[in-house]
Amino acid sequence: MKAVHITAPGVSTIIETPIPDLKPGKALIRTRMLSLCGSDLRHLHNLPAEKYPIAPGATGHEMIGIVEAVANPNAPIKVGDVALTLAPDHYAMAEYYSAPYEHVLVLPKNRTPEEFLQAQQLGTVIYACRALPNLLGKNVVVIGQGSAGLWFNFMTRRLGANRVIAIDLEPNRLELSRQYGATHTILGPTTEPAEIIREITGGSIADVVIEAAGEDETVNLGIDLLRDYGFLLFFGVPRSETLSFRYSNFFMKCLTAKAIVHASREQDQRSTKIALSYIENGIVDVKPILTHRFPFNRVSEAYNLAHTREDGAVKIIVDMPA
Repeated sequence: MKAVHITAPGVSTIIETPIPDLKPGKALIRTRMLSLCGSDLRHLHNLPAEKYPIAPGATGHEMIGIVEAVANPNAPIKVGDVALTLAPDHYAMAEYYSAPYEHVLVLPKNRTPEEFLQAQQLGTVIYACRALPNLLGKNVVVIGQGSAGLWFNFMTRRLGANRVIAIDLEPNRLELSRQYGATHTILGPTTEPAEIIREITGGSIADVVIEAAGEDETVNLGIDLLRDYGFLLFFGVPRSETLSFRYSNFFMKCLTAKAIVHASREQDQRSTKIALSYIENGIVDVKPILTHRFPFNRVSEAYNLAHTREDGAVKIIVDMPA
């Protein structure tokens, strides 16, 4: 099968590699399409040097495919099912992928596969929102308006936030922000974001900040924008192994912080199933997020566009060969 092979930071090629063996409790999935996210870019660009080269198939984890084979004829899925397939190891950027049954979620038939592809990230955001305090009537700031930040706008409003203030460097992303629930937007960089927020709220700053960018600057901005005893959620995939963290400011404000990932470890994939139901029932429209599409033989271009964020890129789909 063909698979991406990352040989050095920022360097990817397509190679031939064996199809995964079919093992007990697993299904062999023929990949139809994937979408790229920030965690994919971390594998491509920001791992420690000794981690390269990475095994073939990295980096892809938001995937839809067709069940090609199952190890057990009594499995809860069957050959031919079209399914959202969770790939927490990030090795799904290949023509075939082996997944445990519980990571293979058969799709409803009333939407296009590319729409349901977004349930993986929306599910991750739903899972992360379980870590938030009660948002009813609160002021929430979401830093970073990639697809994850947009889903946080949607979910925090759904959970009762009074104001959701979206911050990003890209005007086109802020245009999407309001479609997905933001009540206000701030285009960065600005020297006085806290003052802008006070103007919006009538004197207060944020009760909750969701950091969805993973940069030193945005982590520290989140600390600056929080009131005393506020809550900071780390969700942005870090661009480096360490961050420069203004701990004194964090300490003196008596802040609470939490980092949360690994939604696929949820026992019954409840959050991802909720995301699928939102898309199936038209509660959320994912189509505005889907900005670009590439065939697999141009996957390097797709990675580059996701990295540069040019041309209004938000969510990029990679189509595998038929």
